[in-house]
Amino acid sequence: MSTRPAATAISPEQAAVEQQLVETVIASFEGTQDSRLKQLMQALTRHLHNFAREVRLTEDEWNAGIEFLTDAGHITDDKRQEFILLSDVFGLSMQTIAINNETHKNATEATVFGPFFVQNAPEIPIGGDIAGGASGQPCWVEGTVTDTDGKPLPEARIEVWEADEDGFYDVQYTNDRVAGRAHLFTDQDGKYAFWALTPTPYPIPHDGPVGKMLEAVGRSPMRASHLHFMVTAADHRTLVTHIFVEGDPIIETGDSVFGVKSSLIKRFVQQPPGTPTPDGRELRGTSWARTRFDIVLAPTLDLK
Repeated sequence: MSTRPAATAISPEQAAVEQQLVETVIASFEGTQDSRLKQLMQALTRHLHNFAREVRLTEDEWNAGIEFLTDAGHITDDKRQEFILLSDVFGLSMQTIAINNETHKNATEATVFGPFFVQNAPEIPIGGDIAGGASGQPCWVEGTVTDTDGKPLPEARIEVWEADEDGFYDVQYTNDRVAGRAHLFTDQDGKYAFWALTPTPYPIPHDGPVGKMLEAVGRSPMRASHLHFMVTAADHRTLVTHIFVEGDPIIETGDSVFGVKSSLIKRFVQQPPGTPTPDGRELRGTSWARTRFDIVLAPTLDLK
């Protein structure tokens, strides 16, 4: 790949030629009927051209970028979304979440969706087990779902999903099993509980173009230990979030997708073998953990 200094002086005449092209392309969207689409396309044009002009983008670099995006498209399928991964590692996913989930009273904070959510996960009852045979330490998770005034939200739907102790989600295996994911509903008091696996750190998929990019810039692909939640209830804003494990060193060194928020770091209290479980489950001399996550949903209206 050819290189050139970060800042290169250009003549006024060259600057005028480049600016004229920007204005011509922006003007080409003037006839767009959808005003929002027009705003998006013109702003995108402006920023893309400004990036190319600021760094004095070479043709070799542009071709390398096209090849990178092509590779990302080729590796993307119904089980792997390389473009979400790309958005995540640039912090764009978190920025979009920040823009669209403004702080509202004491509502639980949102974080990245990630590329491994799957529709139609099995339903479990309160107290059920999402592991589905996935490997890892059993973990009891419990809490409530309320509105910002503390009123319980019965029948709130909670989707949960996570990786196994080896750092893989079920969809990363080839046996089509469903494991480490499920959904359940809160009871009439807004309470929920389920068995999961104690989250462990793992790398985002780094065998593709995004992984090569991280390697080239000296960044780690590791994600802090976490358990995914998506919570929905009538007349309330859908919450997509995680909880993170207090004491995980990756929280300090940096989550690869910038998803950690201090309010989402929870204590996962270790329980020695033989400790009675909340529901009387027999764990046959195995240690387990427990944590609590009380969820507060913002209303869909009057968020300001």
